[in-house]
Amino acid sequence: MTFLILACALPQYKLWWPFFEIIFYILAPIPTLVARRYSDGSGSSNSCMEAAIFVTMGVLVSSFALPIVLARAAVIVAGACYLTIAGNVVVYITLIGFFLTFDQDDSDYNMW
Repeated sequence: MTFLILACALPQYKLWWPFFEIIFYILAPIPTLVARRYSDGSGSSNSCMEAAIFVTMGVLVSSFALPIVLARAAVIVAGACYLTIAGNVVVYITLIGFFLTFDQDDSDYNMW
């Protein structure tokens, strides 16, 4: 979030367009959380989970594409684009860590 706020608030950037990434941060884990909630728990291939991963990847790719498109259209400066992409990397690595941590069967975290 710090990178995203810096991309919006530094004096040489001064535009709040990169802050729309928050929408993608909220939307990204929702399909996977819903699919895990309604999965049958078997180890076989689950079409609901695969569709959720597909939608999640679409949101993820869109969140990386938005600052690039805004920078190419000269709406934001290239530095703001780089800071936004760095913020995306940090947020999505954190989300992956969340899902890996709470998916383990041998720890007490899976009771949630």
